[in-house]
Formats: sequence, structure tokens, C-alpha cells
Amino acid sequence: MRRSSWTLLVAVVAALSLGVAACGGSGSSGSSTGEKGNNKGAPVSGKKGGKLTVLWTDDVDFIDCGQSYYQMGVFVCSATQKALYGYKPTDGAHMVPDLAESLPQVSSDGKTVTVKIKRGVKYSPPYNKVVTSKDVKYAVERGFFNTVNNGYAGAYFGDLKGAKPGVKPGTTIPGVTTPDDQTVVFHLTKPTGGVLASGALGMQITAPVPKAYAAKYDKGNPSSYGTHQLATGPYMIRNDASGKAVGYQAGKDIDLVRNPNWNKSLDFRPAYLDEIDNPQGNDDTTVASRKILTGQNLMNGDFSPPPPILKQAVTREKNQLTLVPGGGGRWVSLNMSLPPFGPANPKNPADVQKALNIRKAVLAGFDRSAMRLTRGGVLVGDMATHFLPPGINGFDQAGGLKGPGFDFLNPTGQPQPQLSAEYFKKAGFKSGKYEGKDPLLMVGTSEGVAQKAAEVAKDNFNRMGFNVRLRLVTTDSMYTKFCNVPSAKVQICPNVGWIKDFSDGQTLLDPTFNGKNIIPQNNSNWSMLNDPKINAEMNKAETLNDPDQRAQAWARADKDITAQAPAVPWIWDKTPLIASNNVNAVASLYNSQWDLSWTSLK
Repeated sequence: MRRSSWTLLVAVVAALSLGVAACGGSGSSGSSTGEKGNNKGAPVSGKKGGKLTVLWTDDVDFIDCGQSYYQMGVFVCSATQKALYGYKPTDGAHMVPDLAESLPQVSSDGKTVTVKIKRGVKYSPPYNKVVTSKDVKYAVERGFFNTVNNGYAGAYFGDLKGAKPGVKPGTTIPGVTTPDDQTVVFHLTKPTGGVLASGALGMQITAPVPKAYAAKYDKGNPSSYGTHQLATGPYMIRNDASGKAVGYQAGKDIDLVRNPNWNKSLDFRPAYLDEIDNPQGNDDTTVASRKILTGQNLMNGDFSPPPPILKQAVTREKNQLTLVPGGGGRWVSLNMSLPPFGPANPKNPADVQKALNIRKAVLAGFDRSAMRLTRGGVLVGDMATHFLPPGINGFDQAGGLKGPGFDFLNPTGQPQPQLSAEYFKKAGFKSGKYEGKDPLLMVGTSEGVAQKAAEVAKDNFNRMGFNVRLRLVTTDSMYTKFCNVPSAKVQICPNVGWIKDFSDGQTLLDPTFNGKNIIPQNNSNWSMLNDPKINAEMNKAETLNDPDQRAQAWARADKDITAQAPAVPWIWDKTPLIASNNVNAVASLYNSQWDLSWTSLK
């Protein structure tokens, strides 16, 4: 009965959203703007001071900015750290210098990238020393330590000369040199400097970390630097005299205060607020959302307002709602390294084909529109038909909103039970449904709309004959203990999502579907897709510097990935964000979340 009531409710919201879309929202048109409430762009000026409270359900994946590969990790780290480059909130495509003093210089052969950094940037107390280029070198190197295991180091920095994943702490990378205290040079084995310079250098792995301070923490497994971290941005995690981050209580709170050593003249961010508290454990997202809309000095963090609250905000509190383009999508991953979605014998062509037919049957029979309704219907996103989202170079070449045209992916998102049955029969199941008896492990999120999505996904699999055992855990645990850990042997992750690291097709497809990026911890290739042909295709695309050629190459890779049916794509979403009426809330188009360094109180 509860599921029926929820379906009716979200259908009402979906119907409402059609009207909103007709009045200027993107609806299903693929527009990148969406409806905006109080986020009209970054304010020229704001009120200085005050305390903002951001309500969360769960924790970040890692508090260490060199480890984190999670949207909410970027949310915190973009306020506490100065990566080499950053983004203004109204432009998520073009980097601006942050720790760097100017744009990177790329050699004509694409194998060398040189960056000059600003003089005078200091670390937060108790270290207080000036940042040098050697700190950037160490920051990149530690991403490859087996005690840190940065999730994207291999994808974007793996071409550095001498870079190897999973090395012992203290291992250096010859491909990163520091000719003087203000210069960092990246030497590559392939001509991938254009991609490094166009986006990867804006990621948090380039935020400086001093070896003299951090090495002792990095020796631990895992590294404990995150709970002793230094800040270079306008804010820092509240710490004590020894540098311990007492403002971070895992699963409870992240308290950010001003970094007294931050120099406004060396930063592009205004940083109006004095304190930003991020209490966790707000598991009832309906209560939390109502508190935000009716209260003061509040905004949402890692959760989206449930459909009933979204409906209320659209009709009554539109100035407190912002829909920011997600720059990515969500899907139900199918683990291709384990039966039934992977072959029992990978060397047997018949087994390989059987597993492919099972995956196609799942995609054909899946009610993807019901999954989208759990987040609010067409108001909050277009129906995904492949993996490159709108606004990313290569999207149109890959088929746009209609997709590449595979019969098992209905552009409307409605299930195709007859086609699903045909694929199951091709896989050897005469009933037209899956006939295996072994339970399949599915791990989803235990809060809010994500839990509803997991429950809807389970119903879809059950309807097609699968015996699914659903385990619900917190969002951070879903990633760090289950879906991001291949040894956990999770066969289905129903609510994983990915947004661009920067505006290029590589950032959507390479970390999530290239076999070379499958790692023991912090793995983002949830489908465990490791197809030699597709891997080679993506490896070649990485070396192209011409934008048109890159678009075509990543579009081809997208089509070939989609043809393998490694996951059920169900939304290219817009993120609904809400804030109290007295908050000048500014959203980041780069991270599709609130931007703490530009937000102020009225």
C-alpha cells in the first residue's frame, strides 16, 4: 500500500512539473538551464559574517580531499582548499586560476604541462608555512599511495612518467618536477596534456599538501591525514592546537570556520560567511526539508527534497528552490564480473552472449520512468538513454536525447515486457523470465528518495524473475564499503550516479567504464566493464586534442558501452536545492551543489 501511495503522489508532482517546464523549465528538451529560484547567479556583493547550517543525512566518503571522489567531498573541499584551478559558480566549463597564478602552458607535442603558482599562499594553523610547488608534487604523488587510493588519479594522472597505482607511501613520481618553488611541470608518456590542462588540474588532488607535515599520517593504512588536514582555502575544519580536526565527527558533523591565514587578495572567492556547520543524521528528509523552508540560515546538503516537498516548493516557495543542471546521470549498475550479468566462463563465447542477453532483457523490461518518478518526474531530469549527458561534448553525436537507437532502451523509459521476454528466451530461459534461484545482492541507500529508488529497482528485478536481497545502508557506506569495493561482490547497485569531473566526455566514461580504472578500493567502474575493444577505444580518445575529434571519439565509445548494457540508465538529472528565505544561496554549475564560498545571509 505504501508503494502505491508513493507512486500516486509522485505522479502528481510529475504532472505538475509538465506545467513548470512549459513555463520556462527544461522539461525534456535537454536545456541546460532549468528552473531557478533564488540562485540568479553569483552576487557581486553579499553580507559578511554569520553562521550557515547545512543539513546532511550522511557523511562524506572521505574527509581527506586527496581521497574524496564524491560530490559532497567537493562541496567541502572547494571551500577549504586551493586546488591549482577552480570554477566560478556561474561557469562550470572553464577553469580559473586558484593556487595557480595563470592558465597552464601545454607543449606543442601535448606531453608537458607547466603551471606557475602564486606566491604567499599560507596553510592554516598550526602549520602556517607558505605553499611551494613541492607541496603540489606531493599532493599528486600521495594520490597513488596504497594508503590513499585516490579514485581518479589513474584516470587523469596515470600518464605521468613513472606513475603507478597502489605504491607505498613516500614513492615519488619522476614525471612531476619542481624547477623552483613557484613552478610545477607535469611530464607525460602520452600526448594527454590538453585534457590535464583543460580540467584535471582543477580537481582536489592538486590542492597542496606539505610532505613534512603529512608524511607521518600517510604512513598509516588508511592515511589519517584527513583528520589532521591543513587548509589553504577561505575555510578550515575547526581544529585544536595540535592540528587535529575536532570539527569533524564522522557521521555526526563537519564544522567549518574561517581560515585565519587565508589571504583574500590571492583568491577569487568572496567567502562571506564566518562559520558553516554541517550536522549529519537528518534521516527524515521530509522533516529536514520543511525545517529549511520555514527556518532561518539553513540549506540542504547531501539529500534532495522528497517529491511532496518539491511540489510544495514549486507552488508556494519557488524563490527558495533552485534546480541546477546535474552534468551527469544515475543508473542501476549490473556487475559484469559475476553471474548472471557476467559470463560464468569469460572465455566461452556462448556464456558471454548469454550474459549480454540477460542484461539486455533487464534493460528492456525495466520501468525507468518509475525510477525517475522517485526523484520527482520530468521536473528533475530528462530520461537517460545512454551515458553521455546533455551539455557534454559528444552528447549529440551519441544520439542526443533519443539515444543511439538500441531496441532495449525505450526513449520514454516505459518497460517493454515482450522484448524483455525475447531476450530472456535468447539467454535460454523458456519462460521469458529469469529462472535462476540464487539470491543476488543489491546494496542501496537507506534514506529519502534514494531508498525509494532502491525499492522500485528491487520490484523491477523481482517482476523479471530475479531473487534480489536488498541491503540498505547509509550513502557513504554504500560507496565506501560496498559498491566501490569489488571484493564485496555486490551484483546490483541501484542508485549510483556520476557527474562530470570537468566538461569532457572522458570524465563521464573513463572512470566509470574503462577496465584500467578498476581498483580494489574507491572503484567507480561499478559495472566492472573490462572490454579490451572499448578500453582501447577510450585510451585512444584520451590522446585527441581537437574538440571535434574528441566529441566523435567519445560518442563512439558511449555507443559501444551502451551496446553492452552494463547498467540501466534512468535519469540525466537536475539537482533540486532548497534554502531558507534569508539565505542568498548560490549554486555551483561545476559541482551541481550549493557553493559555500559564494553564499551569504541576507
